[in-house]
Amino acid sequence: MSTNAILTRSLSRSFGAVQALSQVSFEVPQSIVFGYLGPNGSGKTTTIRLLLGLLEPDAGEAEVLGYNTRTQAQEIRENCGALLEHTGLYERMSAMENLDFYARVWHLPAAERAQRIQSLLGDLGLWERRDEKVGGWSRGMKQKLAVARALLHRPRLLFLDEPTAGLDPVAAAALREDLAALVEQQGVTVFLTTHNLSEAERLCARVAVIDRGRLLAVGSPDELRSRQGGQRLEIHGRGINDEVIDSLRQRPEVARAARENQHLLVDLNENSESAAIVSYLVQAGVEIEEVRKGKASLEEAFLTLLEDEK
Repeated sequence: MSTNAILTRSLSRSFGAVQALSQVSFEVPQSIVFGYLGPNGSGKTTTIRLLLGLLEPDAGEAEVLGYNTRTQAQEIRENCGALLEHTGLYERMSAMENLDFYARVWHLPAAERAQRIQSLLGDLGLWERRDEKVGGWSRGMKQKLAVARALLHRPRLLFLDEPTAGLDPVAAAALREDLAALVEQQGVTVFLTTHNLSEAERLCARVAVIDRGRLLAVGSPDELRSRQGGQRLEIHGRGINDEVIDSLRQRPEVARAARENQHLLVDLNENSESAAIVSYLVQAGVEIEEVRKGKASLEEAFLTLLEDEK
């Protein structure tokens, strides 16, 4: 049996003259959160629809949980849950009524329905609100209930398209905790699209970056950060002017140099030493007050990948 929840090979799809996906290949191991990152219009939602068998590719192949998306779409949907653009909730119904309705759609037996609904509402912190009509709920609570809806039939793979978009920070953090628990406790695989790079950095074991239908990178957040080069220096001091920054950019040790607020950010190439840069700045007349060492964030790695494609 395959160890991958998802496998795509040269997946392509166009809509008229617009190439939505071009030769996209990646693997998603089981029981992880996999982040699919890209700007609006990059092909994220098209990818999900192809993987669920809602669209057919123009070229290439994809397998989801071992099923072929062209010939076994029904089996895929029976084993997957999805939360796409809309929650799919009926706002004049209570949380219990919503889940009971969808449990019947999935033909869950009565005894199993009651147990499953109670378990999901309890796990997601909604049990005490089960009899309230969801129309009066906050967006965060509705998103949690929509996740419960998607999990009713015990799917092995969950597709979530921007699930924390529009949520306040507290609600978004709570939903992230719930998703992490699903993976850890139940072994569910989560395919997550998001614009929130810090969210992906905290939650995802692996990520892929897509732009204008082309896959730019796949790896762990650490692997993508390492593509920025070696060490990152945050330098505070006086005398950091445009001439100094321009001269830094010419040095072989430097991958990137830029002013940010009142300090200088310098990304070093692999195996380059920070001492050489500090010494150079001192010789250039910079009065250094503080040097902080670290690594580029996933967001910075993401933006660099997009800039390199322009």
